[in-house]
Amino acid sequence: MKFFIDNLPIIFPYDRIYPEQYAYMCDLKRTLDATGHCVLEMPSGTGKTVSLLSLIVSYQQFYPTKRKLIYCSRTVPEIEKALTELKRLMKYREEAAESEEEKIRERNYMGLGLTSRKNLCINPEVSREKKGKVVDARCRDLTNSAVCEKGRADPGSVELCDWHENLGKMEPGHLMPAGIWTLADVLDYGKEQRICPYFAVRRMMPFVDAVIYSFHYLLDPKVAEQVSKEMSKDSIVVFDEAHNIDNVCIESLSIDLTRPMLDSAVRSVTKLGEKIEEVKTTDAAKLQDEYAKLVEGLQEPDDSDTDNALANPVLPEDILKEAIPGNIRKAEHFVAFLKRFVEYLKTRMRVLHVVAETPLSFLQHLKDITYIERRPLRFCAERLQSLIRTLELSRLDEHSSLQKVATFATLVATYEKGFLLILEPFETDNATVPNPIFHFTCLDPSLAIKPVFERFSSVVITSGTISPLDMYPKMLQFTPVVQETYSMTLTRNAFLPLVITRGSDQVAISSRFEVRNDPAVVRNFGSILVEYSKIVPDGIVAFFPSYLYMESIVAAWNDMGILNEVWKHKLIFVETPDANETSIALENYRRACDNGRGAVLLSVARGKVSEGIDFDHNYGRAVLMFGVPYQYTESRILKARLEYLRDAYRIRESEFLGFDAMRNAAQCVGRVLRGKTDWGLMVFADKRFARADKRAKLPRWINQYITETASNLSTDMAITLSKLFMRTISQNPNENQTGISLWALEDIEKAQAKQKALASLQEQVDEDDMDEDDKYDDGGIDDQALMSLDIA
Repeated sequence: MKFFIDNLPIIFPYDRIYPEQYAYMCDLKRTLDATGHCVLEMPSGTGKTVSLLSLIVSYQQFYPTKRKLIYCSRTVPEIEKALTELKRLMKYREEAAESEEEKIRERNYMGLGLTSRKNLCINPEVSREKKGKVVDARCRDLTNSAVCEKGRADPGSVELCDWHENLGKMEPGHLMPAGIWTLADVLDYGKEQRICPYFAVRRMMPFVDAVIYSFHYLLDPKVAEQVSKEMSKDSIVVFDEAHNIDNVCIESLSIDLTRPMLDSAVRSVTKLGEKIEEVKTTDAAKLQDEYAKLVEGLQEPDDSDTDNALANPVLPEDILKEAIPGNIRKAEHFVAFLKRFVEYLKTRMRVLHVVAETPLSFLQHLKDITYIERRPLRFCAERLQSLIRTLELSRLDEHSSLQKVATFATLVATYEKGFLLILEPFETDNATVPNPIFHFTCLDPSLAIKPVFERFSSVVITSGTISPLDMYPKMLQFTPVVQETYSMTLTRNAFLPLVITRGSDQVAISSRFEVRNDPAVVRNFGSILVEYSKIVPDGIVAFFPSYLYMESIVAAWNDMGILNEVWKHKLIFVETPDANETSIALENYRRACDNGRGAVLLSVARGKVSEGIDFDHNYGRAVLMFGVPYQYTESRILKARLEYLRDAYRIRESEFLGFDAMRNAAQCVGRVLRGKTDWGLMVFADKRFARADKRAKLPRWINQYITETASNLSTDMAITLSKLFMRTISQNPNENQTGISLWALEDIEKAQAKQKALASLQEQVDEDDMDEDDKYDDGGIDDQALMSLDIA
């Protein structure tokens, strides 16, 4: 399908388009034209990815400047899904191209996905390691520039990675042919050509038109410094599934230190000291060279993408140009400095009461006790990286604790505002054995994303559940040029949202702390599950606010005999914090849904299942949300963050907590609907969902289908409505969706004609407005004009 938005030709890989996809593309184009940022919420399952890619690729191919697309997604399966979608789009574009010249242009478009070494390594010695950190360290040992030089000068003297070496023999920029490469394609190509897939993708990144990778590659400064520094300023950045982007920003700048970590750091410091003594006797010139470089300024890392063992966590540009302070230039002085700092942290951890302090007060205390100044601390991470390169250390995963301490030192000395240090001596309030954790926690998500907004001209933040929209610009401190949420056009209601506020015995149900373990509430929650397992075919997914609450409720249900009732109708699977157990449970849940036995999956809001796992068609015919998924409000870190948001951005605690709970609830229930041909029930079981202020925070596309009657139900009423809905939905839909929820080309042209008519009408009204009589009018379209205009 080919149509125009303004003068831009759009190639869309289907012969029909949803109206919301068209509206989404129009707003996206407005954003790119204005070279600004936008926040867009598009209903789940309405083809958000394909709309994004169609518009942006059309934009890239039409304009000669050809801005690069940087598409960030949350998980590896989502990255793979986006790459597959892009591959299909480019195949369609090539087939639809009218001239040979256009065909060649489409063929030359290149798109790649990047993920960790663990997912892309094909060296059998390295890839068999289970942990990502170990894979990274082993890979660096085989591929860093010092080892490669040694190996090439004297073949056989050190172990090298053949796949990486083969890549070095190829011409840069031509490591892979043009086209769209999914992660599986890259792996197959690497095996076939005997080249390293990971470094092939890394080295091709400056030459490609589209890059799809994880949020962290752009938001985590330690990674972005290595991976994303070559991206041009006019790139188009898209954060898909960005409803939790503030949490990703905070995680990327927060560090937790534990006592075992500090013990490991002490061992690393001792090893470093021994290694320096050894190098002094064998190759003293090496240390002398490093010292000379550090006098001139911070050592420039090699251009090689293999050497950066530990990237620097956001040092401002002006500091990077300074020389490293004299007291940590010499290797042995730096090691003594590190030892002193680690010992200080260990003494701090002996305290048996909770301590919360700002970075400034921490630095003052540090200076009083150890005479360590702020300036050398700031260069800690950079100086350690330089030392590791000079000493040519191997197995860096063994020094990861020391690297963490160095990063902690750099961050604590760099930032004054938006951070807090919290020392918690006990894991829980009732524990008697101390197990201290030192949290260096970021409270301001805008700090991590600020460089992205400043550097790139267009940043698109989009998701299916990103309501209320105005919260994101407030938290992330940016001004969007477009901020829009779209409703869902359906020829018949494909989903039914219900709010159950009380059980059949009229007892109010809620997961509020005071009543959550009340036997009557637990029994009513149980009866909702039993009743729905009787009437809903195939799969039901139930979400709880937390693992702890799920465990206590399931145990109570077991004692009450509720689980036995459910087993008569469906099998039960449970999500656990262990990822492997959960994936086995998911696999068996899908099998039970496929073979007709039917199943219930009990899972947790904010868990793996609620993020990015789709329960399309028979895998999810109903989603039950037991309770409102608030965060654990007694968490000291959360309290500090709420206080910061209130003081810095005037966001009230209740406003943020309500927003966070509702976006997670919406994320959970949104799993049930993965397209307009899909259908399902969304059940909110908690009396607090009946409140208008809570419902207002739900996405518009869910809210528009919550009727007044369905927003305050008892269990038996909800069951009656659900049966009626399922009977209706099971009828064969005779109506033609074209023109309402599916548009053909002529429908788009009609819509554009109406838009033009409306625009000219508006202009006319504005002109009339200039008249003296209408001096006090509001300047809108008058009733007469609206009546004469047919807006279907």
